[in-house]
Amino acid sequence: MRILVTGSAGFLGSHLCDRLLQKGHTVVGLDNFLTGRAENLAGAFAHPAFEFVDQDVVSPFDGQFDQIYHLASPASPPMYQRNPVETAKINFIGTLNAMELAKRTGARILLTSTSEVYGDPEVHPQPESYSGNVNQTGPRACYDEGKRIAETLAFDYHRQHQVDIRVVRIFNTYGPRMHTDDGRVVSQFVADALAGRDITVFGNGGQTRSFCYYADLVAGLDKMMNTDGLTGPVNLGNPEEISINEFAELVVELTGSSSRIVTRPLPIDDPKKRRPDISKAKRLLDWAPTVSLREGLIETIELQSFLLTQTQSGTRGNS
Repeated sequence: MRILVTGSAGFLGSHLCDRLLQKGHTVVGLDNFLTGRAENLAGAFAHPAFEFVDQDVVSPFDGQFDQIYHLASPASPPMYQRNPVETAKINFIGTLNAMELAKRTGARILLTSTSEVYGDPEVHPQPESYSGNVNQTGPRACYDEGKRIAETLAFDYHRQHQVDIRVVRIFNTYGPRMHTDDGRVVSQFVADALAGRDITVFGNGGQTRSFCYYADLVAGLDKMMNTDGLTGPVNLGNPEEISINEFAELVVELTGSSSRIVTRPLPIDDPKKRRPDISKAKRLLDWAPTVSLREGLIETIELQSFLLTQTQSGTRGNS
């Protein structure tokens, strides 16, 4: 098939491109490098079935595709809070453009939404039926509400124009190619531990997260796209829940670091609990994570340590 991936130079987008190319598809990647990086696509650029379009999703785009994976959006809080208006535009106008393209061409389209649509949840774990507890005027709203309106657009295009949609809600995901300085907990803790810096835990560290390894997540996206008769939304994530304090201690252990764990006040609207109910994914997609947090972290730390060594020696390796 001929497949479009928006946000293709991002952490997940680049891994998805690699998977689709390995399966024999022609892949067109679209990105403007707002948060993505060209080096993430090193393998894809070397593949004869990959094409790249340097463009912002806020500008209309065209082409003929069988499938569209719409991943484009800043995803880390520091990055989207530095660009709040742009983030809101990407999630509304960018999604509008992607839906229009799917409508014109008859392509099946998968929208990657987020667990952030649940806000600071009052229901735990979070099932797809929970409508969330989001502060629509807070500093995280550009992303949280941006993804909520993106979901609204997807379902309205499905109802009004019969667009063949798929909507997934992604919970915390980690692995190779994450920005080391993007402020997300896994990449930040690993980078700080490897550098021997203090690891900063916000609040009392009792807040929880559930971390899914990228390979499991990308496999879930593939399954969702290629399952007939299912629009979603469907949660994709690892239900293995851990407190931030426990996670920081695990990173220190696995890196053998001497880093201290220090605390700072909890940011506004930071969720206190996050754990997906994936019973729907298990039942309808026959999907569940296979990589444990410890296994995935060991692989992530090994690669990040190698890249740090390469950088310090004045050379670069491919991720």
